[in-house]
Amino acid sequence: MFTKACEYAIRAVLIITMKGKEEQKLSIQHIAKEIDSPLPFTAKILQTLSREGLVASVKGPNGGFYIDPKAKPVSLSQIVKAMEEENVLNTCALGLKECSDTQPCPIHHQVKAYKQKLKHVLQEKTIQMLAKELNEGKTFLRISKKRKK
Repeated sequence: MFTKACEYAIRAVLIITMKGKEEQKLSIQHIAKEIDSPLPFTAKILQTLSREGLVASVKGPNGGFYIDPKAKPVSLSQIVKAMEEENVLNTCALGLKECSDTQPCPIHHQVKAYKQKLKHVLQEKTIQMLAKELNEGKTFLRISKKRKK
């Protein structure tokens, strides 16, 4: 449903939340490998996330990315918004310019309910919640294939 950039952004923030501490920052190379994303693409994503204040970063030889322990929890909707993906939830599923409750496309009403539920999940779920579920073994985040070097 979301672009690869948005998917990678969510996974990157999850990895940083789980493994990146202020005293143990994660490098772009480490994050790119963990989320199975090309390095330049990962750098661009992390730049956006950092600029939006969703992750913290420090430049230099001991630099990298981490989550500020004093930072407020990050909702999935904040990441989606930072990656400029929120329009996916507000546009017609069939790509029509004119689609509304009064002039619906053939699947408008069915998709509308799904999108409303997804919006709610994105607003309510935080990266910290997802990281906790992962750490407790309730969910998993496994990349199906590893890129070749």
